[in-house]
Amino acid sequence: MADSYDVIVLGSGPGGYVAAIRAAQLGLKTAIVERELLGGICLNWGCIPTKALLRSAEILHYMHNAKDYGLAAKEIEADLDAVVKRSRGVASQLNKGVTHLMKKNKIAVHMGTGKVAGKGKLCVTDKDGKTQELSAKHIIVATGARARELPFAKADGKRIWTYRHAMTPSEMPTKLLVMGSGAIGIEFASFYNDMGADVTVVEMLDRIVPVEDEEVSAFLQKALTKQGMKIVTGAGVEALDVGAKGVKAKIKSADGKVTETEFSHVISAVGIVPNTEDVGLESLGVKMERGFIQIDDFGRTGVDGVWAIGDCTPGPWLAHKASHEGVAAAESIAKELGNKDVHPHGLDRNNIPGCTYCHPQIASVGLTEAKAKEAGHEVKVGNFPFIGNGKAIALGEAEGFIKTVFDAKTGELLGAHMIGAEVTELIQGYVVGKTLETTEAELMNTVFPHPTLSEMMHESVLSAYGKALHI
Repeated sequence: MADSYDVIVLGSGPGGYVAAIRAAQLGLKTAIVERELLGGICLNWGCIPTKALLRSAEILHYMHNAKDYGLAAKEIEADLDAVVKRSRGVASQLNKGVTHLMKKNKIAVHMGTGKVAGKGKLCVTDKDGKTQELSAKHIIVATGARARELPFAKADGKRIWTYRHAMTPSEMPTKLLVMGSGAIGIEFASFYNDMGADVTVVEMLDRIVPVEDEEVSAFLQKALTKQGMKIVTGAGVEALDVGAKGVKAKIKSADGKVTETEFSHVISAVGIVPNTEDVGLESLGVKMERGFIQIDDFGRTGVDGVWAIGDCTPGPWLAHKASHEGVAAAESIAKELGNKDVHPHGLDRNNIPGCTYCHPQIASVGLTEAKAKEAGHEVKVGNFPFIGNGKAIALGEAEGFIKTVFDAKTGELLGAHMIGAEVTELIQGYVVGKTLETTEAELMNTVFPHPTLSEMMHESVLSAYGKALHI
């Protein structure tokens, strides 16, 4: 007889395990199905271990620049194996943490590959090929996504890498080609550049980190070039010829000229593919576009009892977006099952922050200046540089800026865009402001502590209205 639950979550990434916890908190009998590691890609192979790698590279960067702080550091060297070991240790610790949370919340964990076998039914096949049937009133699909591979750039783990290979390299690249300049590509480019590799980034569009504000893209390109990277935009990699000691890449530039350059390794970071094949959704009539499951703001697929969250649904493909969707779906299910005290909040895609942990860091929320104008807004734009902030100068991090975009008629905060030290920690102030529907008046009248980097957030708002004090 099948094990029966109120909710089964298929996938245990930051969307799946959070959905399971929230469902359990609401008194629902909950199970989670995972084919590899609890915590999913983000915790084990993505967000967290990459930040551990980047932290090591950041410290190495500061050690090489110790004299700027009145210090001396001699015979500095990086031990790549030790850096990777630390990163894997961080991931392992957090994996154990998720395991503990499952036990604490009395969530049944079924390890294996799950497939929806009909309305309210899910089959789990373990590593030994044994299949178990589970049943539930509601199923949440949180199967995530994987790296997209180009036909001519199949990852082999030796010369051509995906993000997983780049996190556990068998050797240090000497000359590295990074295909794609989104968050994943730029973060690995930044890491390996700081670690001493000769790095080239190729981006098909006309600027790097193309989802960001144009001023941020331009500033980052200038900063990375100053750090020694080669940035090639408006170009594409046409072919890769893998040899025993390297990879020959044919790169077509914006003017149509094709050049051939040899690299020791290549990282492919050209997007993702949703893990929605062989999940059994098509037979139920679940709507998908390009493999991504179509949902409403609460995770409903339109098929009764089937929900979806995270990277297997439309973007942005971010861990915190998945977690929010997980809570919204769990609460919506509880409400449908009769809980009158829960009040789900659907996803507002305009209020999802994005963070990129290169050096310098990037963070943003809401509309860029260009997108705001395209949407018909008359805008007021503020911009304040790090060089005008005392804390930034004291930290030795005087490069960067904070930009804010307001609706000129209503004072609504439409977007905020930052580049510089620790901006990934600062952005949440604007996210809270947008969620509370803050206007420029509230932000101007807020007292920001001194000396902090956050003062620049205040100054950027003042700048939009011609009232900046320190520039």
